[in-house]
Amino acid sequence: QVQLVESGGGLVQAGGSLRLSCAASVSVFARRAMAWYRQAPGKQRDLVATITSGGSTNYADSVKDRFTISRDNAKNTVYLQMNSLKPEDTAVYYCFAEPYFGFKAYWGQGTQVTVSS
Repeated sequence: QVQLVESGGGLVQAGGSLRLSCAASVSVFARRAMAWYRQAPGKQRDLVATITSGGSTNYADSVKDRFTISRDNAKNTVYLQMNSLKPEDTAVYYCFAEPYFGFKAYWGQGTQVTVSS
């Protein structure tokens, strides 16, 4: 059964840090690009960061220089290190496995991140 299971969310004060993990049981994990998205209440789901199979990364302007996406293909896991958190980072964070040729995309169930001021 395909699963993306996020963990590491929680409540943190502004300026603090959290590390999200996404354990993936998907086919050809190492060949897929992976991503983190977030959705705040009443807002659309937005892309936060992506990482290719080769390790190249890209970030939304709002998190650049604060967040770092990484992956461990041996553990089928992708991470999101979030530093200098701000109240506007409060959202449900979702892990996303990009499609790869005949293999479809998958979403995780999300993990709540709440940053208090």
